[in-house]
Amino acid sequence: MNPKVDDFLRETKNWREEFETLRKIILDCQLTEELKWGVPCYTFNNANIVLIHGFKEYCAILFVKGALLSDTHNILIQQTENVQAGRQIRFTNIQEIVKLEPTLKAYISQAIEVEKAGLKVELKKNTELIFPEEFQNKLDEIPALKTAFEALSPGRQRAYNLYFTQPKQSKTRETRVENSLQQILDGKGLND
Repeated sequence: MNPKVDDFLRETKNWREEFETLRKIILDCQLTEELKWGVPCYTFNNANIVLIHGFKEYCAILFVKGALLSDTHNILIQQTENVQAGRQIRFTNIQEIVKLEPTLKAYISQAIEVEKAGLKVELKKNTELIFPEEFQNKLDEIPALKTAFEALSPGRQRAYNLYFTQPKQSKTRETRVENSLQQILDGKGLND
């Protein structure tokens, strides 16, 4: 048990009992406990296997290479269409966790075997980004913005593009672009 995770659990307002139950189940699977990205992360030979995290409506465990698992119980969830590797199992109460304990251990065991075998998720190649008109105009107007944007990692570029293209109204897209200009010029990603 990692003291940093103890601190995390002490400070947790929502899902504490669920997190503690998930923690016990995962630790029974002989994984190393760490705190990464501000959440409990469980590793095998320094490779991330599963994380515990909470949201407003549910808490979940996230299998880092969940796309490679055989989902015999049909419980793995792809968070969004853009998530390629990770898969979640979601819970809304402790009873769901307790009921699924043997299944969770089987999935964790399977995830460890995936890691031992050195399997990797085949990531889709980046397709060319199609920018909304509001952002493309700014890229054309401000050469430094185009240079700064191209210097960002492909993942950061995709995150901005998704953020800019989501709104249906042009005014909202324009506002998002305007509010992000300085951050892009500073070489920062959307959530940096």
